Amino acid sequence: MTQTLAAKKAVKLEEGYRPTDDEPFMNDRQREYFRRKLINWKEEIIRDSELTLTAMQADTDTHPDLVDRASSEGDRAIELRARDRQRKLIAKIDAALARLDDGTYGYCEETGEPISLARLDARPIATLSIEAQERHERREKIYRDD
Repeated sequence: MTQTLAAKKAVKLEEGYRPTDDEPFMNDRQREYFRRKLINWKEEIIRDSELTLTAMQADTDTHPDLVDRASSEGDRAIELRARDRQRKLIAKIDAALARLDDGTYGYCEETGEPISLARLDARPIATLSIEAQERHERREKIYRDD
């Protein structure tokens, strides 16, 4: 086992720990807090996906009424779109976990400045600071409106 893996496992978080601005940014405890948060989120998405898949496989009823059948197919299409969004979200979670490993997690990809802890707590896959995200959205809106 490498030294970094051993160090990661040694980080203890007391119950109810929340990162604060009073401690050094992205210290071992903060990184462990966000690692756990991301892993738990990913596991929750996977569990939900498995439940949905089981429910969809169990719902093989044929619907003699065309309206019932159309409604059922519409529900299935909505569920499949939601699962596709969650699949993409898992990829973003995996990318955030990789950034935790390489030491770039929590820093804005555009400016290199720290992303606020409140933003990371609310959106742990964030890659841009609030200011950079707002600029990005303004540029996106300008190009979309043209």
